[in-house]
Amino acid sequence: MSKRHPLFLPLILAGGLVFGFGLAYSHMARPEVVLQFLQLEDFGLLFVMGGAAVVTATVFALATRADGRAPLTGRVYRRRMRSLDRNVLAGGLIFGVGWGITGICPGAAYASLGVGNLPILWAFVGMFVGAYLQGAVRGRRADTDTPAASAD
Repeated sequence: MSKRHPLFLPLILAGGLVFGFGLAYSHMARPEVVLQFLQLEDFGLLFVMGGAAVVTATVFALATRADGRAPLTGRVYRRRMRSLDRNVLAGGLIFGVGWGITGICPGAAYASLGVGNLPILWAFVGMFVGAYLQGAVRGRRADTDTPAASAD
């Protein structure tokens, strides 16, 4: 493992602070605003996400263009292209159902704690339990898919 730049963790913290502040400032940390978007009543979320995607893509492209390495870790930068397979489609569908039920995506859910949305803690419990269960299922499938070693 390569040694991290000393500013790595402080910059991650600063990024989280900016991210949370931006979500709260744009009211995207409020489940009712997100639900209005999902019901096609308010398209503010689309502009917030679109604006964030444009800024992030621009900064990401410029920051890694200089020498082909990640700015703070120094690791070689390579795009990881994920194929559109059954797992991606099913996972996106399941994620969308969870987002619709809770009314807020995981990133904004953390920020919503900062604006006093304490019932969202139940969603955190569900996210962690769901992720744990998925890992257990995947581990079980890997165990059954691995051919048994033959004894010689």
